Amino acid sequence: MTGGPTRARSATTEDGGGRNRERPPAPEPLPHPVVDNHCHLDIADGDDWFSTDDAIAAAGAVGVTRIVQIGCDLPGARWAVEAAASYDALVAGVALHPNEAPRQAAAGTLDDALEEIEALARAHDKVRAVGETGLDHFRTGEDGRAAQVESFRRHIDLAKRLDKTLVIHDRDAHDEVLAVLDEEGPPERWVMHCFSGDAAFARACLDRGAYLSFAGTVTFKNAQPLRDALVVTPRDRVLVETDAPFLTPTPYRGRPNASYLVPFTMRLMAEVRGDDLGDLCECVEGNTEAVFGGPW
Repeated sequence: MTGGPTRARSATTEDGGGRNRERPPAPEPLPHPVVDNHCHLDIADGDDWFSTDDAIAAAGAVGVTRIVQIGCDLPGARWAVEAAASYDALVAGVALHPNEAPRQAAAGTLDDALEEIEALARAHDKVRAVGETGLDHFRTGEDGRAAQVESFRRHIDLAKRLDKTLVIHDRDAHDEVLAVLDEEGPPERWVMHCFSGDAAFARACLDRGAYLSFAGTVTFKNAQPLRDALVVTPRDRVLVETDAPFLTPTPYRGRPNASYLVPFTMRLMAEVRGDDLGDLCECVEGNTEAVFGGPW
């Protein structure tokens, strides 16, 4: 379906300036469909980047037939709900990103912002997730961490009250994320988005019922601990994502990312795990259905 919301926001890249912004070529299609379970279609990498319609079509052409659109602030959450309602291939997640929570708290608007997130989470049956929320010790210093923790706790409560999947952002905060989850109790379904830990941390998350979602970072040369985590993740707990337009997989690291590049990550994941690619794709699709529900 076309005619969705207009996208206007620009990317702030994790990779720094001066990148090669040429669009990577499409990979060979996957032998079985998969779902990109974490994407930011509302964030454009320049004026000449994909339209939403073209991004969905390009992904579908290589076997990435569905996308979970994640909103991380109020404009993004509003856009995610509207997009999910407009496109058959999308469902949505809504939340305040952990780096957004301190900004809202400093402005005295955190309570109001969280009230709107709850309203958006209730707004449509295609809003399947509360997230991404969590903790980020990389971009937010000590002065903002209390607001992050408060926001995280309230998102956990919201996910449980509304029976939504919780999508967690965890950057340099592994122990703290688990501590909050242990105190609050996780919801029935929760995802460690862009999993960034080692095998021991993977086991700690899995023991608490997590699904682990692997992004293009798993293909990076310096990511052996992440590949070790992938190996210990059971087939019924593994997911794949882009976090587009960020975290483009090898061999196009540093260029803008999009859902049509998921096959590069999936092929590496199958190779590392020793799985048949088609079988792993089928597992990932089934796992995403279990986490985010259906029908789409």
